[in-house]
Amino acid sequence: MKGRPVTTRSEAKEGRRTALLAAAAQLFARRGFNGVSIEDLGAAIEMSGPALYRYFASKQAVLAALLIDVSQDLLDGGGAVVAEEADDREALSALVRFQVDFAIREPDVIRVQDRDLDSLGEQDRRRVRTLQLSYVELWMGVLGRLRPELSPEVVRLRVRAVFGLINSTPHSVRGSGRALELGRAREELESIATAALLS
Repeated sequence: MKGRPVTTRSEAKEGRRTALLAAAAQLFARRGFNGVSIEDLGAAIEMSGPALYRYFASKQAVLAALLIDVSQDLLDGGGAVVAEEADDREALSALVRFQVDFAIREPDVIRVQDRDLDSLGEQDRRRVRTLQLSYVELWMGVLGRLRPELSPEVVRLRVRAVFGLINSTPHSVRGSGRALELGRAREELESIATAALLS
């Protein structure tokens, strides 16, 4: 009973942090990191700019949390996907579906990653890169077992090329009839990505 208010307070704080990162992704994607102020971020979730400092030390810390969190989520989620599948062929298909789902669900984050990674400090940028490399190596392990005749360099090239293909979704899927386009885009991306990896 005594711990309940603390839990509620912690949940509320985490909810506010999540809302702030979602708003930051939208604003950074639309205007670029340098085009968004702390006041803009606060206004997006009906909070004063100075109040944001209870959650993040700076605007750069918001960007770091956004990109580090998503990189960690991809690595953890990809690991869980591989662990759940009985064989490598199914694991590769599941990884492709997982990445396509991310690209369709989080286009703003992809735009921010593409454009604003260099706005991070060196330590945070290194952390993002390390997590991303681990995610690439997860895919490489699965593909390498399926295509043992390929060199590690070719396996890495295929994995990175497929990431480029899938992550182009924020730029290629636009226009009217969005729900239909996304459904078709998902099928096409999964099919093309799998073929490119295994060809």
